Amino acid sequence: MRRRTLLALPVAGLGAAALAACSSDRSGRVGGVDESARTRRITYGDDPSQWVDLLTPDGASRGLVVVIHGGFWRAQYGADYGAPLAEDLVGRGWTAANVEYRRVGNGGGFPETLDDIHAAIGAVATGVDGPIVTLGHSAGGHLATWAGARGRFDRWAGGPALTHVISQAGVVDLRAAVDEHLGDGATLAFLGTADETTYEQADPLAQVPLDVPMWVVHAPDDDTVPFAQATTYVDAATAAGAEATLVEVTGGHFAVIDPDSDAWAACVKVLDAIA
Repeated sequence: MRRRTLLALPVAGLGAAALAACSSDRSGRVGGVDESARTRRITYGDDPSQWVDLLTPDGASRGLVVVIHGGFWRAQYGADYGAPLAEDLVGRGWTAANVEYRRVGNGGGFPETLDDIHAAIGAVATGVDGPIVTLGHSAGGHLATWAGARGRFDRWAGGPALTHVISQAGVVDLRAAVDEHLGDGATLAFLGTADETTYEQADPLAQVPLDVPMWVVHAPDDDTVPFAQATTYVDAATAAGAEATLVEVTGGHFAVIDPDSDAWAACVKVLDAIA
């Protein structure tokens, strides 16, 4: 198997409470955002959760990064988890789209959550001059990776195609997630009836190889989404001829969404290689 490890970077472990406390300290981060001047909220449906905050940089944009938050597809976790990443990215010259979507408990699940991701990408990526990258954490990593294959299915055909995918500690093997009861059954709650058609349409592992390069950024010390999710996916993808790279970091499940961490620096390094 051609599984490739790009980086192995140390970082202090962070939990959800620590991340929630991260706020105004921007040491080690690039730029800042005048949200009133450079952030525009775009709605792509009638539901209160169907919106995207689009942040645009000063000067020419390097391309678009669509940030998709995690939270095991559950309604109690929202786009505030993606906001710090979008702010950091716009300071680095990217246009950043922080996506909110319907989740389990507020009208989401399969296929509605996938409908929203497709619609959100269409709302911000049409006519983009440059790379179009999805970057998602945890369940958002599932959605970011799924988005790279969505055009294969009639229900989600016709939208802007991606050029690259970055999964951060993503749930990219849904069968294993169901079998291992990840998130107290969150995957099955998202899928509903997990029949073969559902897996075919929703499971990234069933959709290898992607037609675009993708990176799986994951920490072996992740105690929320097992590292085996990453290695299983990358092994299968590379065996199928895909360009899939494993980026090994440390810091558990949450360091990849802390803009002050070395794990996030690994994600930035990937983006720097794109544009």
